[in-house]
Amino acid sequence: MKEPLLSAYQFEALRALDACTLANAIETFHERLRNEGFADHSVHCLFPRLHPMLGYAATVKIRGASPPTTDGPYPDRTDWWDYIVSLPAPRVVAVEDVSSRPGLGSLVGAVHMNILRALRCEGVVTNGSVRDIPEAESAGFHLFAGGVSVSHAYIHIVEIGTPVQIGGLKIQSGDLLHGDLHGVQAIPLEIAPHIPSRAAEITAQEQALIALCRSPEFSIEKLRTAVTGRRF
Repeated sequence: MKEPLLSAYQFEALRALDACTLANAIETFHERLRNEGFADHSVHCLFPRLHPMLGYAATVKIRGASPPTTDGPYPDRTDWWDYIVSLPAPRVVAVEDVSSRPGLGSLVGAVHMNILRALRCEGVVTNGSVRDIPEAESAGFHLFAGGVSVSHAYIHIVEIGTPVQIGGLKIQSGDLLHGDLHGVQAIPLEIAPHIPSRAAEITAQEQALIALCRSPEFSIEKLRTAVTGRRF
């Protein structure tokens, strides 16, 4: 297993941020365009009350809307478990469903959820479907998905460790992923240690503006002056 890329302190400081504050802070570093780096509304947070998810991405592609063209079921693969544990912990499994009908069947249900928890995974992000929702919620296991399904259909793993795209978010193996009720985004590792302090500055400025808006001394001129003087 690779060593974590961030210290425990740096990691927990990032986990403590909500997704919107995190996105605001990332924007100030100009590392990417503002319309990149996050999954769109097609990927839903199933458990909005859970604390934020943070982990290094283990990427997998699946297929399985149609049955095999040969006799017998698709073979079960266990090599993806070895791949997962080769990455720093904790992990987030990013599953791209490349089926002809994405989301018809689910890879992750109660059994796979418990396997992934044992492999120190925090959750799953997928454009496809998940199932056995109550079990995952009671275990505190994050699910971000395009939908839910009653069946696994013919789902099988076709690629391990290759780049995936989920809800418009391009994810490489080992990327740092954050998710909460607002959605999922990738954190550029090169700026990750500096994000919490920047986020604190932005939050302080925002709270000052909010306080002004709620103050009996509020005026548009005071607001204009406060906004003009903002650093970020």
